[in-house]
Amino acid sequence: MTAPVLALQDVTKVYGANGGGRRPALAGVTLAVEAGRVVAIVGRSGSGKSTLLHLAAGIDLPTSGTVVVTGRDLASLGDRERTRLRRDAIGLVFQFFYLLPHLSVRDNVALPDLIAGERAAEFEPRVRALLERVSLADRADDPVQRLSGGEMQRVAICRALLRRPRLLLADEPTGNLDDANGQVVMQLMLDLAREHGSALVYVTHSREVAALADETHLLHSGILEPA
Repeated sequence: MTAPVLALQDVTKVYGANGGGRRPALAGVTLAVEAGRVVAIVGRSGSGKSTLLHLAAGIDLPTSGTVVVTGRDLASLGDRERTRLRRDAIGLVFQFFYLLPHLSVRDNVALPDLIAGERAAEFEPRVRALLERVSLADRADDPVQRLSGGEMQRVAICRALLRRPRLLLADEPTGNLDDANGQVVMQLMLDLAREHGSALVYVTHSREVAALADETHLLHSGILEPA
């Protein structure tokens, strides 16, 4: 059997609270996600969903337990190594898009390769193909602030997939969209992730959105259980 793209083993995360107390965000979470698998994490606000994604992305480190991405224990890596791994192996999609308003649609999608110092001749065909896939090729030169919310999220998904990440992480990807746009965006993200063989983990408060995944887990009070 091949090793999972993402593996969390007995992961706990505790934050300091006001007044000197300690607040557990995750308690003994174990999860393994194989290539091409789609996993949904359902939970209310404050249940630890975003914390789980931040740990999976190497943005934060666990208090105890291990987080392994593409065979590498994130706690064993320095900040620069984790940043490089996140750039090369992980795609991130957020609820509020986090696009750069002064850049065009094309340049927002190309941003990861621009930051990595790649040549335009190498990434432009990939950018064009992704925009065609989400029906935004004719908007490539437009500033992103001219787009609707649903269109902005499609751009964000293209950006996340530009470097063909083995792991795609999405934090409430439809949370800032109406139902119709949310359904379109979610289906596009699922289709693109499966086409590229990426493992996809997304967190949501919506049972309907979670039902689209291959498997669903419930996170409550920092404890992860099969739904």
